[in-house]
Amino acid sequence: MNAPITTIGTISDVDIYEEIEALKVREDAAILAHYYQDGEIQELADVTGDSLKLARAATKVPNRTIVFCGVHFMAETAKMLNPEKRVLLPDMGAGCSLSDSCPAPALARRQQQLRAEGRRIQTVTYINSSAAVKALSDWVVTSGNAREVIERVPQDQEILFVPDRHLGQYLVEVTGRPMILWDGSCMVHELFSVNDMLRMKRKLPAALTVAHPECPANIREQSDFVGGTEAMIDYVTRFEQPTDFLVATEANMLWQLEAKVPRHRYHPVPGITCACNKCPHMARNTLEKLRDCLANGTPEIVWQQQFQRASEVLRRSLIDPTATVSELPGD
Repeated sequence: MNAPITTIGTISDVDIYEEIEALKVREDAAILAHYYQDGEIQELADVTGDSLKLARAATKVPNRTIVFCGVHFMAETAKMLNPEKRVLLPDMGAGCSLSDSCPAPALARRQQQLRAEGRRIQTVTYINSSAAVKALSDWVVTSGNAREVIERVPQDQEILFVPDRHLGQYLVEVTGRPMILWDGSCMVHELFSVNDMLRMKRKLPAALTVAHPECPANIREQSDFVGGTEAMIDYVTRFEQPTDFLVATEANMLWQLEAKVPRHRYHPVPGITCACNKCPHMARNTLEKLRDCLANGTPEIVWQQQFQRASEVLRRSLIDPTATVSELPGD
């Protein structure tokens, strides 16, 4: 039984950062934080990264406990890849609009319909999805490895890509592979204003625009570079001289860019209804909730039946680059 939170939290002059660091030691915990978390959480994390980097890092941390500062599907992924570890999520309500857009029963019906039509398909699923959906999939991809995985799908099989239609359209463009696209989208990337972005480009004519592939085509078409968050960091690092960058992704990514490549100036592309786009699900995680989940050992991601099959797909897709389609179960 863990000691109650009052053993640390009642000392009013103890900084919350110190509380969290002390609890990390007590609980033998590592904090993994996505780039879309608030900067104050990223600053405390042992590892920061995109979904691919964090999934791989989760398999290597030596600690008994992983605290995943991100959204629910990310913590699920960490648990599926580490069934023996305790995985905590500061707020179990931190969901994902993309994951919500593709319920497992609806995907199963679509797969059944396509196969009943005699179509040979492999389902390639964006990691922003539930464990139940991953368990129905042949591959799971992130924006960082999607092109590589698409190349593993035999040319004689169609690709059903779920759930992000914008990422799917981007992959069609860069790989030349036709795909059957699910009609899902990210609530953050869907709402960037192309008119405001063009207005910013007129004000900063020398600026370069970087956009996440979850953005709609009208944003991608006006961008100098399209890539996931790790790729964005790599891209801006190439520029030696201070440069203005317009950034079309979740606004907390600017903290990471400023921390890693501070010589540049970064400007968030506005959303349709706000000056910058922040994910409300990511924002549910706070320093206080991070402290409390460490102190109390909850909320915890518990093993579920579908995790076994989903973990096999995850390992084949994200961890083992030598896996081939010949190892896949037949349709």
